[in-house]
Amino acid sequence: MSFCGRERPQSKTAPPGSENIMPNATDTAAVVDTMRSLALSAGREIMRIYESDFTVEFKDDRSPITDADRAADAVIVEGLTQQFPEIPIVTEERTESQIISQPDDPFFIVDPLDGTKEFASRNGEFTVNIALVIGRRPRLGVVFAPAVGRLFYTLSEDQAVEENTWEGNARRQLQISSADNAALRVVASKSHRDPATDAYIERYNVTEFKGAGSSLKFCLVAAGEADLYPRLGRTMEWDIAAGHAVLSAAGGSVDRLDGGKLEYGKPGFENPPFLAYAPGVETIAA
Repeated sequence: MSFCGRERPQSKTAPPGSENIMPNATDTAAVVDTMRSLALSAGREIMRIYESDFTVEFKDDRSPITDADRAADAVIVEGLTQQFPEIPIVTEERTESQIISQPDDPFFIVDPLDGTKEFASRNGEFTVNIALVIGRRPRLGVVFAPAVGRLFYTLSEDQAVEENTWEGNARRQLQISSADNAALRVVASKSHRDPATDAYIERYNVTEFKGAGSSLKFCLVAAGEADLYPRLGRTMEWDIAAGHAVLSAAGGSVDRLDGGKLEYGKPGFENPPFLAYAPGVETIAA
């Protein structure tokens, strides 16, 4: 498959099953290296502003935005465009980018600062998210939490690692846990919890519960620090694609709450309720 910088596959003429084709090893390494480097660069821009007297503005939908969102977006979009000009980029901060005419074809999807509420409250639980979607699934992804020094990313579709940027980029392979359904560890949104989510969590045997911000929730499951992350409230594809890729590569699953597969490139990019979970979790339908 000719992938990076040459010839895009055309979904109209692709043979059955071609949506499962991944780029070759060389292309995969190039994509991962670029996404990792851009996430780190965006994280540096975010922390520069985080340590200043920044202001919080609001978009038309009343969601917050800061100069850090804009600066990180500029770094990432410029870098991806330079390295992979033939691959479309969907980003939260550019409404004009949020149209995909061929959703089965590869596209990048970016949330340059996921967890702006966490950023504004200075609790450190915000992330940079970059993912590559192929065949409506996030195959490669990077999640960087610059304030806590945790960098999660896929090496391939079935291998994910974590680097600690506070410890000289020490790297370890992510080891997901096998869940005990009699003693589940659940993680849920810190800023967007609702009564429906709490009621759903109560249907499980939970021995440990933690709140976390942004796409870190996926990564906590991928790292074996939690078993289940349910999300019944509204999310967008750029909020979760990178975390979805990391968790899948580590051996976890992300499914719709009704049991169906979660796809990307949907009109409007809004997600249905979903569950992210470790092997062995006996999920409960809504």
